[in-house]
Amino acid sequence: MGFKENLRAELDYKGMLVKELAKKSGIKKQTIDNYLSAHNSMPNAETAVKLARALETSVEFLVCGKEAARPKKTKKDHDILLENYQRLVPQKKKLILDLILAL
Repeated sequence: MGFKENLRAELDYKGMLVKELAKKSGIKKQTIDNYLSAHNSMPNAETAVKLARALETSVEFLVCGKEAARPKKTKKDHDILLENYQRLVPQKKKLILDLILAL
């Protein structure tokens, strides 16, 4: 797949409209429409970076379509703690808060 197909796939994956991408990236909607049309035009490096950042992906993914190039999201310790805390019953939540306040 080429840039056009990868850009379209990423827009679909994110559930984003072209006008939303235009606003988020600062690239004109008409310019993005040109990349998605049959003209098969490629953006310059600066524009590709803006589009990739707005889509929270890499330029390499947009150009080459390599899944491995996508940034991987990993859970941080505080996210894991928060998820586990939210699953606790109210009594246990109070106990945890009391322990934290006692520190």
